[in-house]
Amino acid sequence: MRRHAVGLIITLALGLLMVPLAADTQQPAKGPRIGFLSPRSRTDLALSLEAFQQGLRELGYVEGQNIAIEYRFGDDRLERLPALAAELVRLKVDLIVAAETPAIRPAREATRTLPIVFPVAGDPVAIGAVDSLARPGGNVTGLSILAPDLGGKRLQLLKEVVPGLSRLAVLWAPENPYAALVLRETEVAARALGVQLHTLRVQDAAEFEQAFSEMVRERADALSVMPDSMFYANRQTLVALAAKHRLPVMSPWREYVEAGGLMGYGPSIPGMYRRAATYVDKILKGAKPADLPVEQPTKFELVINLKTAQALGITMPPSLLILGGRGHQVGVVGHTGGRRTCREGLAEPL
Repeated sequence: MRRHAVGLIITLALGLLMVPLAADTQQPAKGPRIGFLSPRSRTDLALSLEAFQQGLRELGYVEGQNIAIEYRFGDDRLERLPALAAELVRLKVDLIVAAETPAIRPAREATRTLPIVFPVAGDPVAIGAVDSLARPGGNVTGLSILAPDLGGKRLQLLKEVVPGLSRLAVLWAPENPYAALVLRETEVAARALGVQLHTLRVQDAAEFEQAFSEMVRERADALSVMPDSMFYANRQTLVALAAKHRLPVMSPWREYVEAGGLMGYGPSIPGMYRRAATYVDKILKGAKPADLPVEQPTKFELVINLKTAQALGITMPPSLLILGGRGHQVGVVGHTGGRRTCREGLAEPL
């Protein structure tokens, strides 16, 4: 995180714990060999990758000693993923970690026999990755960000921070089934809260300027960004455009907030990557993906950029500081200190 650009961020932990152009190649290690396929860059995935490696270490796997990991990064060029997945299969890895939804289909098309674990997916049933959350079937399983009423909760929090909110612009990618689900939840909450939604279908970053022009014409009070890998990859541009038009941004992930967005609310993605290591461990010890239920999150993070709030003239209500409830602590991130979050009384690096 660039400290001079982010200012002060507050993290609340809620609930209970639940290639570059040349591919990365690792020195041989005794033990299993797993493939790691990501649609993003190594830099963009650094925190989650560190969490995954930490999870493996906690289970006794030390990279380069008793486990080898072959990393392949798409660098936000999704068209590269099929070739990278096929390369991992040719390397005869024992298992493929398909990091995030865009990597799942290329991995499945490359192999229907090697186990595939996804640390983060939207709706794995809707995209045909698994038969059901309880009984995945096939060779794929992992963790889903599906959770009840996330869209509604985000709107409720935004309404609390922007009391005069009456018109909300919503960016969504129509080809993303999970985004469509979250949008439906948001629509239900909007009716209950008396907020008028202006939905904007965006399929490419080239459409951002036009979308923001429409928001201005519709006199939107704030912007909510639906989950989507294209939006995530272009979050710096989105946040910059929102700042230009003085629009508070509610987003699914903390990285939008670190880029200068106002708020983010969603599951702890590094936590899910860390948890995915347990799936890798179970499968390497003989478990079948078909028999390992897909997990859903029970822990969520609310992240607020106070520098952005100040720039927008927004005063954060004190009630947000106690949202975590009894037994949870508030972690503070500032431009003079390191980034930390508190989970159930334990401060740990993200």
